[in-house]
Amino acid sequence: MPEPQNVAAGLLAANLSRCPDKAAYLCNDDTLTHRALAADSARFANLLRARGVVAGERVVLVLPDSFAYAKAFLGAMLLGAVPVPVSAMLTRADYAFILADCAATALVTWEDSPAAEAARDVPETGVVLCCGLDGPWGLSEHSAEFEPAVTRDDAPGFMLYSSGSTGRPKGVPHAAADLLGPASPWGSDILRATGDDVFFSASKMSFAYGLMSSLTLPLSFGATGVFFPDKPGPYELLAAIARHRPSLFFCVPTLYNLVLRAFEPGNPEHDLSSLRLCYSAGEALPASLCRQWLLQTGVEILDGIGSTEAFNLFLSNAPGRVHCGASGEAVPGFETRLVADGGDGASPEVPDGTSGNLLIRGPGLAKAYWNRPEKTAETMLPEGWLATGDVYVRENGVFTHQGRSDDMLKVGAHWVSPVQVEDTLRTHPAVAECAVAALRVEGLMRPCAHVVLKDPGLAQSQPQLATDILRHVRGLLPVHMCPVRVEYHTDLPKTPTGKIQRFRLRSA
Repeated sequence: MPEPQNVAAGLLAANLSRCPDKAAYLCNDDTLTHRALAADSARFANLLRARGVVAGERVVLVLPDSFAYAKAFLGAMLLGAVPVPVSAMLTRADYAFILADCAATALVTWEDSPAAEAARDVPETGVVLCCGLDGPWGLSEHSAEFEPAVTRDDAPGFMLYSSGSTGRPKGVPHAAADLLGPASPWGSDILRATGDDVFFSASKMSFAYGLMSSLTLPLSFGATGVFFPDKPGPYELLAAIARHRPSLFFCVPTLYNLVLRAFEPGNPEHDLSSLRLCYSAGEALPASLCRQWLLQTGVEILDGIGSTEAFNLFLSNAPGRVHCGASGEAVPGFETRLVADGGDGASPEVPDGTSGNLLIRGPGLAKAYWNRPEKTAETMLPEGWLATGDVYVRENGVFTHQGRSDDMLKVGAHWVSPVQVEDTLRTHPAVAECAVAALRVEGLMRPCAHVVLKDPGLAQSQPQLATDILRHVRGLLPVHMCPVRVEYHTDLPKTPTGKIQRFRLRSA
């Protein structure tokens, strides 16, 4: 029998032959085997075809992480349609924008969701399928036999939307084969994943990091994934880890910080003994959090960076080689360059120890944004280089994040990294979370500290606290890097992935 020429079909067939009755996914008290996943993905493809969806059309998925999500994503790919995972935490207006932007033919969501309401505003979205956690009603009425479509290598296989940390999200189409990229070398060489692993991601499947760790990696290794349909709070995540016993946990720094504050050693509902490795991405992991996590949990936490455009991790720490406060080294298979503003792949690199804009080149990079030619020209550079938009310093092959290029502050003649200032602010015992953004003072840009206190009542009971925080930072940083003001917040603006949106904190 010839090998399937469809990426989704290949993944499903491989696991159907080697571990058909093993759990592919766990969700709450339910188990979905690899055999059932293959059958229901084929049924989903037949359902979409019965509703008139054809190869090449976009199918937007707005669902909680669940069995239905995996079936719908793989079913769309079997058909040759283009699944478009989108966050389940957006507004009706956001969904209307995305449905219109990608010219969606179909929407898969839950009943009465804002996305279903938005589909009424975009009548071109002719098919709306409502799902529970297991899938749409009537799925079993469709055949589990499906002849997978063969798609061109240059055709979109799936599409993601950027998280909008610096503005409105952009569609990022990927070839179907890009779905396999994270398995090697990131999954095999750095995570050292095997079929015995259980993967659990707090980051949702609507984002590249969550899709890689929840769908791609478990299927690539014939392993088991855990779906968490609800909003991930620290106590809920701890309980889920104790319940499902994952060996690999994927999260973002903001949530790691909250989990660590909630963690009670010895509490059976906070049992982390199943974990052999934790991974952090989405934004830079503070050095202090990296060290505290290992100290309190005994589990190594690896920091790395990827992107929607790469659908992979291109810088990463490795087990036994963790550089707390740094993103690690280049992942094998990826080339890196640090260049000055406006530089491209042919530009000279900045010297070690000097800030530069990170360019990468490697397998699986998106070739263009969806309907954004100007942004494509700015980001997808000649000779296959991608401008990541991140500023880094490299020392002896180890990369330390300085911030997004849009977040960097020009103070006098100096560039200031908000990440470095934030790391220093966090060393003050009253600070729980913080972000640094530009503040205009008498026509000049200066750093401003936006702070969430561990005890919000301190802002009233200790009016001198802001002065104390500023004095603390001045004792540790050069003058040009020190904030000139502290502003208190109950929460900081974040994307659904947990990235802080510093641009929302900037003064006009």
